[in-house]
Amino acid sequence: MRKLKLGLPKGSLQDSTIKVFERAGFKVYVSSRSYFPAIDDEEISPVLLRAQEMSRYVEDGALDCGITGADWVLENASKVVSLADLIYAKQSAVKVRWVLAVPEKSSIKSVKDLEGKRIATEVVNVTKKYLKKNKVNAEIEFSWGATEAKVADGLVDAVVELTETGSSLRAHKLRIVATICESTTQFVTNKKAMADPWKKKKMDQIVTLLQGAITANNMVGLKMNAKEENLDRLLKVLTSLQDPTISSLSRKGWVAIETVINEGTVRSLIPQLKDAGAQGIIEYPLNKLIY
Repeated sequence: MRKLKLGLPKGSLQDSTIKVFERAGFKVYVSSRSYFPAIDDEEISPVLLRAQEMSRYVEDGALDCGITGADWVLENASKVVSLADLIYAKQSAVKVRWVLAVPEKSSIKSVKDLEGKRIATEVVNVTKKYLKKNKVNAEIEFSWGATEAKVADGLVDAVVELTETGSSLRAHKLRIVATICESTTQFVTNKKAMADPWKKKKMDQIVTLLQGAITANNMVGLKMNAKEENLDRLLKVLTSLQDPTISSLSRKGWVAIETVINEGTVRSLIPQLKDAGAQGIIEYPLNKLIY
């Protein structure tokens, strides 16, 4: 039987990735003692790797495909092929950013002020390219962690750090000077796997299911019944991805309405629907939403 070698990210993306796979219909079983998870699809052979390394192993063909950040593709200068953005950082649709940050009281106001300064970061190559683009010469050192603390303690003049909301940087009394690059989680592959019809089809199927699970996040379905005479009022209240599905009931003069809406609007929407004449309102969760 043919197998698709799939890299899953170990570390900060691990839990959210496995949750998305579960909503997509795949059960992934991870053991703390093994880098080879089990999955309930005999055509997939998964392995856990740090996102920082993923693109290298996909590029050289050790893996057919994998999930990693666009930032690490840039950092490693990998020539991998991105099949899809999978934006699920903290279950939101927010891109993460690598930003240049300095202490709040620092005299550094722009990237030009970093001439001759020392910068600590995990993304050394990305930072070098950014400084070269801005014609700035600075010393860049690789940071193994606790990067924010280094600049707060005066060990370096600035850091290039990953952030989503900036709250952690503010907590360390740091100020953002510039955004170096943005990043999303990506499903990547290589040209050899893309040229294999079986692997390409299998990867497309996985991506379709993953994107369906991500799209369905924070969305719910609504069903309700109503008299036909109240239908226009209800349609004015409803917000949906598409026009609601409306079907006749066996009871003359009544219709069933079904739609999909953002979960955050439900608590205010349901009372309005009831006031507009809806009855038997049912809210249900969605695992996947595929266009």
